[in-house]
Amino acid sequence: MKFTAEQIAGILDGEVVGNPNAEVYKLSKIEEGSIGSLTFLSNPKYQNYIYSTEATITIVNKSFEPEQPIITTLIKVEDAYQSFSKLLEYYNQVKLMKSGIEQPSVISENVTYGDDLYLGSFCYVGKNVKIGNNVKIYPNTYIGDNVIIGNNCIFFAGVRIYSETEIGNNCVIHSGAIVGSDGFGFAPHDDGTYSKIPQIGNVILEDDVEIGSCTTIDRATMGSTIIRKGVKLDNQIQIAHNVEIGENTVIAAQTGVAGSTKIGKNCMIGGQVGVAGHITIGDNVRIQAQSGIGKSLKDGEIVQGSPAFNYGEFSKSYVHFRNLPKIVSELDALKKKI
Repeated sequence: MKFTAEQIAGILDGEVVGNPNAEVYKLSKIEEGSIGSLTFLSNPKYQNYIYSTEATITIVNKSFEPEQPIITTLIKVEDAYQSFSKLLEYYNQVKLMKSGIEQPSVISENVTYGDDLYLGSFCYVGKNVKIGNNVKIYPNTYIGDNVIIGNNCIFFAGVRIYSETEIGNNCVIHSGAIVGSDGFGFAPHDDGTYSKIPQIGNVILEDDVEIGSCTTIDRATMGSTIIRKGVKLDNQIQIAHNVEIGENTVIAAQTGVAGSTKIGKNCMIGGQVGVAGHITIGDNVRIQAQSGIGKSLKDGEIVQGSPAFNYGEFSKSYVHFRNLPKIVSELDALKKKI
């Protein structure tokens, strides 16, 4: 897929300085630019590279004026960083612009779908599934019975959507993610064995949710596990049954949230955090990486540690912890003097 400088300038509302017919077919860092690549310059620290880069086209701020000869064609814009990001988004949309139903694939009874569906090879779509417009479902994906999928969703290869799941508009689910698997519910018996508690609820993903690779979201025992609008989940996260995550909360990789916990909106949770079950985390909470959360947190708290406590107090305590061997030595010395 090739683009000319003139085409790119049209997309970005920019001005071409150089060859308007210069063509690119790949992206690069400015210091690694090669013939046929497109790059950008926004950070002044990298300005020296524009005089040596072999990139065919470089996006720059309107204020940039070269002080030495350059071989790259420039596209001048208001903000080079934002324009390059816009171009990446456009490129990604073009790259993902597939449609049609590949074979072999299975579409069961009473399935309805909208315009511009892409269904990759070896996909299975269960009974009574409803799929909106412009949905892209990549190969080897499983969608169970009675699932509802909104518009403009993307499911990458190998996604598993269990029955009864409801997914809103503009959701992205990456490879290997599982939505709607059984919650971890077992009743113990006196002889040490367990009986499985049926998990008859579902999972609801609201609009604009993104789920990372190999993340698992369990269905509710009863009712729904709910991921609210705008939530972003990283790779390898476990969300247990009946959890609710508030709008625009982001959670980093390898975090686990136990059952029936409620997390507020606009929270930021670092990687490898463990959250106990049946607690409430307020809005705008910040949890540092590798923290253990065993009790409810109020709005706006910032915590770290396991068990977690106030971030400022943790930082002060950590200074003392690092000095603990020295403090012990000083105490031993005092004891000997006494």
